[in-house]
Amino acid sequence: MGGKSSKTRNAPAAQTEQSQQENNQSRTAAASTSRRRQRRKKKFAVSTRWEREVAENGSVRDFHRFWCCCARRLGNMFVLCERIDGTPIVIAGPCWPFCVFVTLPLILAVSGAVAYFVIISDDSPLPIWVAYIYFPVLGFVLASLFCVSCQDPGLMERVTDEEAGNGGWFWNEQVGSYRPPGALYCRECGVLVQDYDHLCPWTGTGVGRRNMMAFKLFVVGVNVLCYFSIILVIVALLRGLRVPPAD
Repeated sequence: MGGKSSKTRNAPAAQTEQSQQENNQSRTAAASTSRRRQRRKKKFAVSTRWEREVAENGSVRDFHRFWCCCARRLGNMFVLCERIDGTPIVIAGPCWPFCVFVTLPLILAVSGAVAYFVIISDDSPLPIWVAYIYFPVLGFVLASLFCVSCQDPGLMERVTDEEAGNGGWFWNEQVGSYRPPGALYCRECGVLVQDYDHLCPWTGTGVGRRNMMAFKLFVVGVNVLCYFSIILVIVALLRGLRVPPAD
């Protein structure tokens, strides 16, 4: 009788230990699954032709790769910084050389000449408070240009589920994926962009849903800077003509 009672007392304890082990195993499995999901990078809808070229010839070495050697190529775009799941944080477009070697120097050269010869010059006829307006406008233009050029324009993940077609999505053969209305394939970028608008060589990238606001701010800012510079030059010339020459 004593043996049976001891076995009866030990049975609940054994069941408790077994349930604890099962809970620990389930937690471990859930944690490992979560880590695998975090490590799994997103598969974006890129050009299938580009994917075939990479699969056959390996990584493409060209002019872009010479300058962006540390970037991960995604179609014709270059990911400079990304999250764990592959979402781009800083990404350069296919026309980034035009932006870096034409747009940026043009803005800096013109605004720098106006600032040096018209605003901060010792014999400038303009008041000093003009500089406190001009330089913030210039900084706003440069910041908005960076946001447009280095922001994800709206890359979409590849969707091959046929149920998406029943939901009003359209099949795009160029990227091998379904796309929602408004999303278009950018031939220059080599990717599918949500609410794609156009490719802007001045900013070096395509314009879509995620960088459209920054693009609009850049267009407004650069126009304000341009007209402001012209007005300052004209005012400085008119005031300079009115000043009598020193004896």
